[in-house]
Amino acid sequence: MGKKKNKEPKFYQNLQIDNAGSEGKSIARLEGKVVMVEYAVPGDIVNARVIQSKRRFELATITELIQASPDRVETFCQHFGVCGGCKWQQMSYEAQLRYKQQQVLDAFERIGKFPFPPFEPILGSNRTTHYRNKVEFSSTDRKWLTNKEDIGALTKAENAGLGYHIPGRFDKVFDLFTCHLMAPLNDAIRNSIRDFCIENDYDFFNLYGQTGYLRNLTLRNNMRGEWMLIVSLGYEDKEKQDALLNHIHVSFPEITALLYVINDKRNDTIFDLDIKVFAGNDYLLEELEDFKFKIGPKSFFQTNAYQTIELYKKAREFAGLTGNELVYDLYTGVGTIALFVSKLAKKVVGIEYVEQAIEDAKKNAELNAISHTDFYAGDMKDLLTSEFIEQHGKPDVVITDPPRAGMHEDVINQLLQVRPARIVYVSCNPATQARDIALMADVYEVKKVQPVDMFPHTHHVENIALLELK
Repeated sequence: MGKKKNKEPKFYQNLQIDNAGSEGKSIARLEGKVVMVEYAVPGDIVNARVIQSKRRFELATITELIQASPDRVETFCQHFGVCGGCKWQQMSYEAQLRYKQQQVLDAFERIGKFPFPPFEPILGSNRTTHYRNKVEFSSTDRKWLTNKEDIGALTKAENAGLGYHIPGRFDKVFDLFTCHLMAPLNDAIRNSIRDFCIENDYDFFNLYGQTGYLRNLTLRNNMRGEWMLIVSLGYEDKEKQDALLNHIHVSFPEITALLYVINDKRNDTIFDLDIKVFAGNDYLLEELEDFKFKIGPKSFFQTNAYQTIELYKKAREFAGLTGNELVYDLYTGVGTIALFVSKLAKKVVGIEYVEQAIEDAKKNAELNAISHTDFYAGDMKDLLTSEFIEQHGKPDVVITDPPRAGMHEDVINQLLQVRPARIVYVSCNPATQARDIALMADVYEVKKVQPVDMFPHTHHVENIALLELK
């Protein structure tokens, strides 16, 4: 049987880019087919090569920019096009905000299928770079190469890399030198660790063989300029460990929580492992308004603290609290929203399925001397029952901030039975938010919608919707 012939590549000439699409791509429509073009900007005219063809759409890359969109700007990162972290940085920030607001409108129209409520203008971020407070880097002994000539020609040291996984390839890591997502000190720390490990012949991690000493780094910082570093190592070697950690400790006094973990598992997660302190504390302290939050190595916390303040202020405003309300905060995490609204509520009940997060929430309430909050751990659909509500009281206001998948249908049905006067729905996925709200449309009316940009230069958008009983 003969070999199957490779198809000739398909090209488009003078393709007009019409709109922003999903996952940071932009869209052209041609002969009834949607063509999704990577790194294009609406308004561009491009020549493009099809790299993937499906029944309903094609995926293409730009081979030549014929005419630049008025919204196209110069990129600022040397890794743009390899790293998938800031796929919209070639688009002006004003245009990014415009398309993010449109993304929310489209979700409510196409998925929710209900009348448009009043849409507030999207809240842009004052910081468009250096806004993240947490990043994770992976080590590799075989870094991603863009030049074919380098394959097999580099030394062990030249092959060592410390950076992000390239988009769609969790087995490939490219060597990162500058990241504009986090404060610049993250570059100095990461590059210093890479250099030390290369100079001292430490083995970088091999994903296929599951071998190597340096495995992962997790960096966190707070708005006061204090840093936490978790160094993940592939196996126990006290001499190597102490040399590396001492080097970090001496070089970077800003790291007030220097931690390490031995991970000899076949996955990178460290939530089930014992994280140990080498120097300093086992936490960072963050402040939002006059609230303090203790962030441990396994704590979830919003990754843009500056814009989180604006998000939570708007959610609190939508809740319309007078001091007499019982508030349920669903998917409370470490209790950030619950504590943020607590001073205007009679009582707040927070529910979250991650037990460690609930322990953090209780500690944060104690840290802030707030005694009228209660926190409970359990699967939301199993915990939020009629018995639970009978025991803890019928909520006047519900604030819900579920994961990207949205709320379970059982949770929605329970809310429809309880019928709080107001529901404030905070979402990182307008599509599932619109779907959930549509299920409550017979009972609740959407009064206001407020998009918030938490992640500049990405396609992600946060959204707040206020629902009131009809």
